[in-house]
Amino acid sequence: MSYCVLTAEFAHETNTFNVVATDFQAFVTQGMYEGEAAINARGNANTELAGFLDLARKYGWELVHTISTEAEPAGPVTRDAFDRITDKIIDKAKELGDRLDGVLLALHGAMVTDSSQDGEGELLEQLRQVLPRRIPIAVTLDPHANVTAKMCEQADILISFKTYPHIDLRETAHHAGELLQQTMAGKIAPKTLLVRRPMLEEANAGRTDMGPMVEWIAEARAYEKTEGALAVSINGAFPNADIAEVGPTVLVTYDGDAAPHKVFAEQIADKMWENRANILNRFYTPEEAAQLALAYEGERPLIIAEYADNPGAGGYGDATALLKALLDANITDACFAPMVDPEIAVLLAKSAIGDVVSLSLGGKMDPRFGGEPLQVKAKLLHLSDGKLVGTGAQLGGLEFSFGPTAVIDIDGILVLVVSERSQLLDQQQFRAFGIEPTAHKIVVVKSMQHFRADFEQIAGQIIVCDSGALCTMDYAKIPYRNVPRPIYPLDQI
Repeated sequence: MSYCVLTAEFAHETNTFNVVATDFQAFVTQGMYEGEAAINARGNANTELAGFLDLARKYGWELVHTISTEAEPAGPVTRDAFDRITDKIIDKAKELGDRLDGVLLALHGAMVTDSSQDGEGELLEQLRQVLPRRIPIAVTLDPHANVTAKMCEQADILISFKTYPHIDLRETAHHAGELLQQTMAGKIAPKTLLVRRPMLEEANAGRTDMGPMVEWIAEARAYEKTEGALAVSINGAFPNADIAEVGPTVLVTYDGDAAPHKVFAEQIADKMWENRANILNRFYTPEEAAQLALAYEGERPLIIAEYADNPGAGGYGDATALLKALLDANITDACFAPMVDPEIAVLLAKSAIGDVVSLSLGGKMDPRFGGEPLQVKAKLLHLSDGKLVGTGAQLGGLEFSFGPTAVIDIDGILVLVVSERSQLLDQQQFRAFGIEPTAHKIVVVKSMQHFRADFEQIAGQIIVCDSGALCTMDYAKIPYRNVPRPIYPLDQI
């Protein structure tokens, strides 16, 4: 039997402390594709849509794809943007009516709107209200999801990626699609249970390249082979969301009796709780990172990850503290990306290659987090529209744009100045603009963890810097109001 399956991709990780609202244009800017355009743009890469298409071909589904869109992490999604995108999904479900047999959605799990703390839960609830019957809904999630009770109530199947850096998007979509197929065929009746601990996030943000999460993921994979267990998801959560249902969760999508699966989920959650202070990263100050860079003598680059100013977690990308420390230490032979400063990008576009320009660089969004603007003289080396096609494990094959972009040389440090916020996770984000990262002693990337998927192979050493920007690990600096209390590490429990 051939089934009719509705699919969509709608993702946002919302940093509620970021003052920049995520409006409809933010989704358009990063990429909004509908129907065949989405399939053409994203259907052959490491995306959930590609995985959905694989299953459609395997089982002969009539796959109806509505929309693929995401926006860079920032402040809450506006009501207008949420409604305009959600309505496309809802309207298509109404149009299909009784023809529809199943729904596959690629969400994130940490979307907050300006009117709801639970964007995904609201989307799923609206979808349920228009479906003609209890049609199965399968959802893929990012493991930095803050999963809510409503999400588990409204969806039947919830499965998160098992890697961070996230390289298993297509594989996770396969898993969700296989379970949807079994559900539509009447072979299983899945439900998803959730357990949570009072923490802002797992100690290492769900890192899966090393540390205790490696063992927990192995346990999850093994448990998925037991009777009735269909999928296990371990979510490190997203701590920059000031919401009631924040924090790490363990999900089990199961068939049959929930009791044994809840026991397993509680066991994994207990291990996360017991390891809540087991932090793998050493977080250096900007000054400490600069001194390590000064002393570095490796044959391959020293990679400095500016963790706290990661645009991929809602950081502004314009923190200057680390760049200032490197300049103060007279570091040369370095490249640094990105510095998000659209005003300076526009100014540089009016200059000629080779010009030396006086600039007030970065630090414009909120100097309390990551430093004041830097007063520098810089030589303009390169101008670009910011467009590229990724080559790494995550961006590979996907079109990407930083918007109007410039490369400047500040006393031997090449700085990529961009207009659109995005983290640095692909070597092509340097190379497309004439910067060869392997040719430099020091490489600075504004990223937390995703950069490792493409940069570890060229690194002599990797260190992590907390520059005091918006995604700082010093949670006492963040003005939480809505998270439940007591909660670790805001409270010593």
